[in-house]
Amino acid sequence: MRKIACFIGCILFLSACDKHDPILPGVRTAIFDAGSVTVLHENVPDLPETIDNPAPAACPYRQDSSNVIWRGDKKIFSGFPTSNSVKSDQSPVCSGRYVYAGLTTGELVKVNGQTRQIVWIADIYRASNLTGGASVLDIVAPIVLRGDYVYAGSIGDAFCKINAGNGAKKWCADIGTAMPFIVADNVVFVAGVDNHLYALRVRDGVAYWRAPIKNQAAPRYENKIISVGTQKFNAENGSEI
Repeated sequence: MRKIACFIGCILFLSACDKHDPILPGVRTAIFDAGSVTVLHENVPDLPETIDNPAPAACPYRQDSSNVIWRGDKKIFSGFPTSNSVKSDQSPVCSGRYVYAGLTTGELVKVNGQTRQIVWIADIYRASNLTGGASVLDIVAPIVLRGDYVYAGSIGDAFCKINAGNGAKKWCADIGTAMPFIVADNVVFVAGVDNHLYALRVRDGVAYWRAPIKNQAAPRYENKIISVGTQKFNAENGSEI
């Protein structure tokens, strides 16, 4: 009976998590859930010859596979370890006193490194991925800060633009990614785990175009050509060269 009660309790817990995950404290954004990606089949306007993706600022923090953020030997934040995560070299990103980190639980957190206060938490995954209890939700693609927003993608079928100040989602696209992505003024190039390259409109996350890719690799951009592994694409319309 005890085993049955425990099993039922786990089911109820997962069901509750389907719409709200109460584990970590602090202000959090509702779990993203959406259908398929909208593809316009349109050209990307005003593409530059090169896209400047500067290296992130020096960050004195590190994170381990148990979702703990450290500064030297001092714990700044403790998340929850997962048994079904993937190996990665994910590192926190710093901006002033704040540190942003993507966790193996699919959560993006902003923490005040001086006070250790959790400023906000955003769930970068679809709610449906929580059912079953064995989903891999890791955020392994490097987080990108641009102006007032932070871009993050997880393996859990979500790529999101988040307000860096309050953690509110500007938009999320139903795209999982494990690769570094490219952020320009009006477009984001993302290599999805579904083996498609996406050109997402910065203002709303709608795809100008998508193109099939043969291998998982970080996109590279030069002279309005975007490369993924050995494949090359016209960055304006997604046609393979």
